[in-house]
Amino acid sequence: MNGILLDTHVLLWWLADNPKLPRWMCERIADPETLCFVSAATIWEIGIKRALGKLDAPSGLIPILAEEGFRHLHITLDHAQTAAALPLLHRDPFDRMLIGQALVESLAIATLDPAFVDYSAQLLAR
Repeated sequence: MNGILLDTHVLLWWLADNPKLPRWMCERIADPETLCFVSAATIWEIGIKRALGKLDAPSGLIPILAEEGFRHLHITLDHAQTAAALPLLHRDPFDRMLIGQALVESLAIATLDPAFVDYSAQLLAR
């Protein structure tokens, strides 16, 4: 599988047209040749953080993702096993799942989180 997996902050910034999202990353996401994936873990993370009052995000994200042309990435046993085997360099379970998914599916991760650099997953670069 080729394409990019959007980290949670990248997805939310994209949907909000937030200027924190670099132009080069916006161009890659908007490119019709780019397959963009959103993990079930991202939807789960957004829902939990919204319920805790830690995040302001739109509800009903699944139809919004479809409108944007993003593909869903379900969590599989291989993803879970890979995420669980990662070294404990980063303790965020949602990010660890994204890294595991990216490794299994050969996806680049679109993120600005420096904690991802310590893993062997491919990161979206200019």
